[in-house]
Amino acid sequence: MPGTATAPTVAARTPATVEEVVGRLREIATALPLADGVAVFNRLYLTVTEAVRDRLADGYFADPSAMAELDAVFAGRYLLAVDSDAAGQEPPACWRPLFALRAHPGVHPLQFALAGMNAHIQHDLPLAVVDLCRRRGCVPAEVERDYHRINGVLAEVEAVAREQLLPGAELPECAGPLTHAGPLAHAGSPAHAGPLTHLLGTWSVEAAREGAWSAVQALWELRALPSAARAFGAALDGSVGLLGHALLLPLVPYEGHHSGCGGNHGGCGGTHGAAPRTAPVTAPATAPDTAAAARPPATGNRTADGTSRNRT
Repeated sequence: MPGTATAPTVAARTPATVEEVVGRLREIATALPLADGVAVFNRLYLTVTEAVRDRLADGYFADPSAMAELDAVFAGRYLLAVDSDAAGQEPPACWRPLFALRAHPGVHPLQFALAGMNAHIQHDLPLAVVDLCRRRGCVPAEVERDYHRINGVLAEVEAVAREQLLPGAELPECAGPLTHAGPLAHAGSPAHAGPLTHLLGTWSVEAAREGAWSAVQALWELRALPSAARAFGAALDGSVGLLGHALLLPLVPYEGHHSGCGGNHGGCGGTHGAAPRTAPVTAPATAPDTAAAARPPATGNRTADGTSRNRT
């Protein structure tokens, strides 16, 4: 249309080294407010990247060179999402929930961290592994051992993050979800600990990485079928985005009356603002399976000894 300018698409640029990745993540951390949802994930990601970097030189990985390259290729996809958003463009669908809800007052910081991990692990990671194999002329099986060794590093960081981001029991019931902010520490109201704890039980970083590896295998088998590979990638992007929306469903009421705060939101220091109400989301049946990371409780279908109970 005459007179209408279209902003150029932000070009993907893979960092050259892990140190460059660390530098970019530190720049982002400095530029964003502590309570920003993207900043919450970015701090967690910086901690993970530094932990992996430290393991590259101590013999932890069988092929540290490949893992360093994977770290850079992997980070490039998150950095592209950040740059796209900064340029006023939409990031990939898997990242949109986090960027769209980054300032929502009803979302706990730990939800932001989980949503970021969900997007980066379940979507970006399989694409990064395939990219790495193409760049190095290898097959996924050659990097599989080290891929799974990263799980130990991630599990350690995730455990620390959960401890730091879970609500503090010492806070008053009216305390908002972003009451205390630290380098990685935010705490919310103990009144929200129940729903938040339940949410934590539905997502696992280890299961997410297992699901990502399954996606790696599927994408590798589809490499000679570009159209099918693109369709699979697009469906994966969308389904991971839907799970991200679910992880970011607000746990703190922000309209009407606030339970336990003696009336309306003014009792907690004023109204929270006109944040959009988020509706429950269901994933399409044709999307790639992201249920590996989502682990809903199955107690209703099992007996006390863990065996299945058939319902009639």
